[in-house]
Amino acid sequence: MKDNPKNMENKFELELQEKSEILVKCQQNKATDTCSCCDEFIGCKTRKEYVSAVYSSMNHGDTGGFEF
Repeated sequence: MKDNPKNMENKFELELQEKSEILVKCQQNKATDTCSCCDEFIGCKTRKEYVSAVYSSMNHGDTGGFEF
């Protein structure tokens, strides 16, 4: 069964929600409101995965669907 566009959109939104929750928990554990205050800001896997999920949710996994 092939995914329809709505299912794909939901997939990216769910991924973004999951990565967002992970990022917020990390910030809470480190007692910070922003990643830029963290010593691990550069090269942080959690932040990188969150940013990737943001872009994927904006363009639904295809570079042609989102414009800055």
